[in-house]
Amino acid sequence: MIKIENLSNRYGSIITANNVSCEFECSEVTVILGGSGSGKSTLLKQMAGLARPNSGRILFEGKEITCLSKKELYEVRKSMGMLFQGAALFNSLNVYDNLAFPLREHTKLSEKVIQTIIKMKLEMVGLRGSEHLMPSQLSGGMTKRVGLARAIIMDPKIVFYDEPTSGLDPISAGVIDKLILDLNRKLGVTSVVVSHDIESAFKIADKVIILFYGNIIASGTPDEIKSSPDAKICQFINGSPDGPIPFSHTDKDFMVDMRSQWK
Repeated sequence: MIKIENLSNRYGSIITANNVSCEFECSEVTVILGGSGSGKSTLLKQMAGLARPNSGRILFEGKEITCLSKKELYEVRKSMGMLFQGAALFNSLNVYDNLAFPLREHTKLSEKVIQTIIKMKLEMVGLRGSEHLMPSQLSGGMTKRVGLARAIIMDPKIVFYDEPTSGLDPISAGVIDKLILDLNRKLGVTSVVVSHDIESAFKIADKVIILFYGNIIASGTPDEIKSSPDAKICQFINGSPDGPIPFSHTDKDFMVDMRSQWK
């Protein structure tokens, strides 16, 4: 579905991608793990065409999107859905109008058909009958599910998730995990999930990619990641404060070592 070739990106002295190459298979759930500042959210935005890398290529179904015009990107994005970390609902619109917005913007469907689609999508995320509610009346878990319903409203081929379980209680997080799996298995939707939630990642992923300061240090199935002998990987998935990854990223020796890897 998506192929990344030799992707590099930096903001000043901060490197978010260091000659990254990887692939995201159709109908699979791929989870990108990494600590804060590792470059995972930037990579997600670049795959969705919301940001451009400094160099390298991103191919979506064989078509390079890194050099497309805005108009061409708009067409490609119709095949993509995005669940933002904060859901990004329009606060002035109720649930129905939030979901109707992309359909009204990008299609010529009648309001009756739009109403039917919205009911179906809300049913899929367990929120049927919530059309009249405003975003301020929704709990954190409900907000995420409305955001997910909007992400799939155009029947995308791929859905990007930016920290989908962040800030949720365990039950709500479990509901989101189940919805991601249901969409993947029942509809064949390809899913790319950015997260730092280890438990969630191993529960839903077909493939896990771990980013470390713009570098891919691990890629494989959850079982392969769990059995990795790499000290950095073991420290990250176990949440240990002691190991090769320092608590403070200003550690002098650590930064010198990382700069030598970036060159």
